[in-house]
Amino acid sequence: MAADDDQFQVWLMDMEDAIGRFLQSIPTETAARLDYSPESLDVIERHALGTYATIDDIKKRSEAKTIDGMARYVGQVFRKHFGGSWIIDVSDRKNTFHGLPQLSGMKGQRTASCPLTLVTASTDRRTGRFIRTVFENYRQRIAQAPE
Repeated sequence: MAADDDQFQVWLMDMEDAIGRFLQSIPTETAARLDYSPESLDVIERHALGTYATIDDIKKRSEAKTIDGMARYVGQVFRKHFGGSWIIDVSDRKNTFHGLPQLSGMKGQRTASCPLTLVTASTDRRTGRFIRTVFENYRQRIAQAPE
C-alpha cells in the first residue's frame, strides 16, 4: 500500500507538467481555449468526441497518457471552481473508483467524483455537454445550499 501512495504522490507532483504535455499533444487552437473556465469543459469534451469514436477507442492502452491528461485537466477545472483535493483509495477493492484518482471535499459534493470516468463516459454518452452538465450540477447544489 505504501508503494501505491508513493506512486500517487509522484502523480500529484507531476500534475502541472502532465497537463502541459497533454496541451502540447493536442491541436494548438484547442489548447488555446483550455483556460480552466467552465466553458473549456465543452472544448475538452468536443476534442474527446472528435478523437474517439467509441468508448472502446478511448480505453485503449495506447491512449492512457492522453486520457490521463484530459482527466487531470477536467479535475483541475472542478478544483479551481469548487475546491477539494485529489485522493486515491487503494484499500477498498469494492470502491467503484478503486485505484483511480478522485476529487474529494469539493463544495456541493455528495459522492466521489472521478474525472477519468467523466472523460470516458462523455465518449459513451456523446452529448457534447456531459462533463459540463456534471459541473453545472455541482454549481447548482452550491447555490441552493443553506448558508
